[in-house]
Amino acid sequence: MTVRLKDYKIIINRHSLIINIMAKTKQQKEDEVKKISDNFTKAKSVVFTSFDGLTVAESQQLRNDLRKEDVDYLACKKTLLKRALAKAEAKDIDVDSLEGSLGLAFGKQDEVAPAKILANFSKKNDLLKIHGGILEGAFIAAGKVLELSKLPSRDELIAKTVGTIAAPISGFVNVMAGNLRSLVNVLNGIKDSKSE
Repeated sequence: MTVRLKDYKIIINRHSLIINIMAKTKQQKEDEVKKISDNFTKAKSVVFTSFDGLTVAESQQLRNDLRKEDVDYLACKKTLLKRALAKAEAKDIDVDSLEGSLGLAFGKQDEVAPAKILANFSKKNDLLKIHGGILEGAFIAAGKVLELSKLPSRDELIAKTVGTIAAPISGFVNVMAGNLRSLVNVLNGIKDSKSE
Protein backbone atom coordinates (compact mmCIF):
# COMPACT_ATOMS: atom_id res chain seq x y z
CA MET A 1 0.00 0.00 0.00
CA THR A 2 1.47 3.32 -1.06
CA VAL A 3 0.99 6.36 1.15
CA ARG A 4 1.64 9.76 -0.35
CA LEU A 5 2.75 12.25 2.28
CA LYS A 6 1.24 15.20 0.40
CA ASP A 7 -2.21 13.80 1.23
CA TYR A 8 -1.51 14.03 4.95
CA LYS A 9 -0.78 16.84 7.32
CA ILE A 10 1.71 15.62 9.89
CA ILE A 11 2.06 17.49 13.16
CA ILE A 12 4.81 16.48 15.56
CA ASN A 13 5.20 18.03 18.98
CA ARG A 14 7.04 16.89 22.09
CA HIS A 15 4.24 14.67 23.33
CA SER A 16 2.52 13.19 20.32
CA LEU A 17 2.38 12.57 16.62
CA ILE A 18 -0.83 13.67 14.94
CA ILE A 19 -1.65 12.71 11.37
CA ASN A 20 -4.60 14.48 9.77
CA ILE A 21 -5.95 13.17 6.49
CA MET A 22 -6.36 16.12 4.20
CA ALA A 23 -9.02 16.17 1.52
CA LYS A 24 -7.82 15.83 -2.06
CA THR A 25 -7.46 19.03 -3.96
CA LYS A 26 -9.52 19.73 -7.06
CA GLN A 27 -6.44 19.14 -9.22
CA GLN A 28 -5.74 15.76 -7.58
CA LYS A 29 -9.34 14.72 -8.24
CA GLU A 30 -9.12 15.83 -11.87
CA ASP A 31 -5.86 13.89 -12.28
CA GLU A 32 -7.49 10.77 -10.83
CA VAL A 33 -10.55 11.14 -13.09
CA LYS A 34 -8.26 11.52 -16.11
CA LYS A 35 -6.26 8.43 -15.10
CA ILE A 36 -9.41 6.35 -14.67
CA SER A 37 -11.01 7.53 -17.93
CA ASP A 38 -7.75 6.87 -19.82
CA ASN A 39 -7.74 3.34 -18.41
CA PHE A 40 -11.36 2.90 -19.57
CA THR A 41 -10.48 3.88 -23.12
CA LYS A 42 -7.36 1.66 -23.26
CA ALA A 43 -8.83 -1.41 -21.54
CA LYS A 44 -10.33 -4.36 -23.40
CA SER A 45 -12.35 -5.24 -20.31
CA VAL A 46 -13.03 -3.84 -16.84
CA VAL A 47 -14.26 -5.62 -13.72
CA PHE A 48 -15.90 -3.78 -10.79
CA THR A 49 -15.25 -5.20 -7.32
CA SER A 50 -15.70 -4.28 -3.68
CA PHE A 51 -12.87 -5.12 -1.35
CA ASP A 52 -14.20 -4.15 2.10
CA GLY A 53 -12.56 -6.18 4.83
CA LEU A 54 -9.49 -7.37 2.91
CA THR A 55 -6.27 -7.14 4.87
CA VAL A 56 -3.30 -5.26 3.49
CA ALA A 57 -1.52 -8.57 2.78
CA GLU A 58 -4.55 -9.93 0.89
CA SER A 59 -4.87 -6.72 -1.12
CA GLN A 60 -1.19 -6.82 -1.97
CA GLN A 61 -1.44 -10.47 -3.05
CA LEU A 62 -4.39 -9.61 -5.29
CA ARG A 63 -2.53 -6.70 -6.85
CA ASN A 64 0.53 -8.90 -7.45
CA ASP A 65 -1.61 -11.58 -9.15
CA LEU A 66 -3.21 -8.94 -11.36
CA ARG A 67 0.10 -7.25 -12.17
CA LYS A 68 1.59 -10.55 -13.42
CA GLU A 69 -1.12 -10.64 -16.12
CA ASP A 70 -0.74 -6.92 -17.01
CA VAL A 71 -3.98 -5.95 -15.29
CA ASP A 72 -4.17 -2.56 -13.54
CA TYR A 73 -6.17 -2.37 -10.31
CA LEU A 74 -7.34 0.95 -8.87
CA ALA A 75 -9.42 1.86 -5.84
CA CYS A 76 -11.93 4.54 -6.71
CA LYS A 77 -14.63 6.67 -5.13
CA LYS A 78 -18.07 6.51 -6.72
CA THR A 79 -18.21 10.24 -7.45
CA LEU A 80 -14.90 10.12 -9.31
CA LEU A 81 -15.99 6.94 -11.12
CA LYS A 82 -19.15 8.69 -12.36
CA ARG A 83 -17.10 11.56 -13.73
CA ALA A 84 -14.58 9.20 -15.34
CA LEU A 85 -17.34 7.15 -16.97
CA ALA A 86 -18.95 10.32 -18.34
CA LYS A 87 -15.59 11.45 -19.70
CA ALA A 88 -15.03 8.01 -21.30
CA GLU A 89 -18.58 8.17 -22.74
CA ALA A 90 -19.79 5.07 -20.87
CA LYS A 91 -22.90 6.52 -19.26
CA ASP A 92 -25.23 3.49 -19.08
CA ILE A 93 -23.64 2.18 -15.87
CA ASP A 94 -25.48 2.72 -12.58
CA VAL A 95 -22.60 3.44 -10.22
CA ASP A 96 -24.93 3.98 -7.24
CA SER A 97 -26.00 0.32 -7.36
CA LEU A 98 -22.39 -0.80 -6.76
CA GLU A 99 -21.83 -1.43 -3.05
CA GLY A 100 -18.79 -1.01 -0.85
CA SER A 101 -15.35 0.36 -1.59
CA LEU A 102 -14.88 0.07 -5.33
CA GLY A 103 -11.92 -1.50 -7.05
CA LEU A 104 -11.51 -1.44 -10.83
CA ALA A 105 -9.48 -4.07 -12.69
CA PHE A 106 -8.48 -3.02 -16.22
CA GLY A 107 -7.50 -5.79 -18.66
CA LYS A 108 -5.34 -4.19 -21.33
CA GLN A 109 -4.01 -7.27 -23.15
CA ASP A 110 -6.52 -10.01 -22.40
CA GLU A 111 -10.26 -9.58 -21.94
CA VAL A 112 -10.52 -12.68 -19.77
CA ALA A 113 -7.56 -12.09 -17.41
CA PRO A 114 -9.18 -9.67 -14.92
CA ALA A 115 -12.32 -11.81 -14.60
CA LYS A 116 -10.33 -15.03 -14.25
CA ILE A 117 -7.95 -13.69 -11.58
CA LEU A 118 -10.67 -11.94 -9.55
CA ALA A 119 -12.99 -14.98 -9.71
CA ASN A 120 -10.19 -17.28 -8.50
CA PHE A 121 -9.29 -14.84 -5.72
CA SER A 122 -12.92 -14.50 -4.61
CA LYS A 123 -13.19 -18.30 -4.31
CA LYS A 124 -10.38 -18.22 -1.72
CA ASN A 125 -11.50 -14.99 -0.07
CA ASP A 126 -15.23 -14.27 0.05
CA LEU A 127 -14.70 -10.63 1.14
CA LEU A 128 -13.93 -9.70 -2.46
CA LYS A 129 -17.22 -9.22 -4.31
CA ILE A 130 -17.56 -8.94 -8.09
CA HIS A 131 -20.28 -6.44 -9.07
CA GLY A 132 -20.03 -6.56 -12.84
CA GLY A 133 -17.85 -5.19 -15.57
CA ILE A 134 -17.49 -3.63 -18.97
CA LEU A 135 -16.84 -5.69 -22.08
CA GLU A 136 -16.80 -4.19 -25.58
CA GLY A 137 -18.12 -0.90 -24.19
CA ALA A 138 -21.23 -2.38 -22.55
CA PHE A 139 -21.97 -3.14 -18.91
CA ILE A 140 -22.16 -6.83 -18.00
CA ALA A 141 -23.58 -8.23 -14.76
CA ALA A 142 -21.59 -10.19 -12.19
CA GLY A 143 -22.90 -13.49 -13.56
CA LYS A 144 -21.54 -12.69 -17.00
CA VAL A 145 -18.16 -11.77 -15.48
CA LEU A 146 -18.07 -15.21 -13.81
CA GLU A 147 -18.95 -16.86 -17.14
CA LEU A 148 -16.16 -14.85 -18.78
CA SER A 149 -13.73 -16.10 -16.12
CA LYS A 150 -14.36 -19.70 -17.25
CA LEU A 151 -13.22 -19.02 -20.81
CA PRO A 152 -9.65 -19.89 -21.83
CA SER A 153 -7.15 -17.05 -21.63
CA ARG A 154 -5.66 -15.34 -24.66
CA ASP A 155 -2.44 -17.39 -24.41
CA GLU A 156 -4.40 -20.65 -24.16
CA LEU A 157 -6.42 -19.73 -27.26
CA ILE A 158 -3.26 -18.86 -29.18
CA ALA A 159 -1.69 -22.20 -28.21
CA LYS A 160 -4.81 -24.10 -29.33
CA THR A 161 -4.89 -22.20 -32.62
CA VAL A 162 -1.22 -22.89 -33.32
CA GLY A 163 -1.76 -26.57 -32.47
CA THR A 164 -4.74 -26.73 -34.83
CA ILE A 165 -2.75 -25.12 -37.63
CA ALA A 166 0.30 -27.31 -37.01
CA ALA A 167 -1.64 -30.62 -36.96
CA PRO A 168 -2.18 -30.90 -40.73
CA ILE A 169 1.41 -29.83 -41.40
CA SER A 170 2.85 -32.46 -39.07
CA GLY A 171 0.53 -35.07 -40.64
CA PHE A 172 1.79 -34.10 -44.10
CA VAL A 173 5.40 -34.38 -42.94
CA ASN A 174 4.71 -37.85 -41.49
CA VAL A 175 3.09 -39.01 -44.77
CA MET A 176 6.02 -37.70 -46.80
CA ALA A 177 8.51 -39.33 -44.43
CA GLY A 178 6.60 -42.62 -44.78
CA ASN A 179 6.83 -42.38 -48.59
CA LEU A 180 10.56 -41.72 -48.37
CA ARG A 181 11.03 -44.71 -46.05
CA SER A 182 9.10 -46.90 -48.49
CA LEU A 183 11.25 -45.69 -51.39
CA VAL A 184 14.44 -46.37 -49.43
CA ASN A 185 13.18 -49.89 -48.56
CA VAL A 186 12.38 -50.60 -52.24
CA LEU A 187 15.81 -49.34 -53.35
CA ASN A 188 17.51 -51.44 -50.66
CA GLY A 189 15.52 -54.46 -51.84
CA ILE A 190 16.62 -53.86 -55.47
CA LYS A 191 20.24 -53.44 -54.33
CA ASP A 192 20.09 -56.69 -52.31
CA SER A 193 18.52 -58.64 -55.20
CA LYS A 194 21.21 -57.42 -57.65
CA SER A 195 24.03 -58.25 -55.27
CA GLU A 196 22.81 -61.88 -54.98
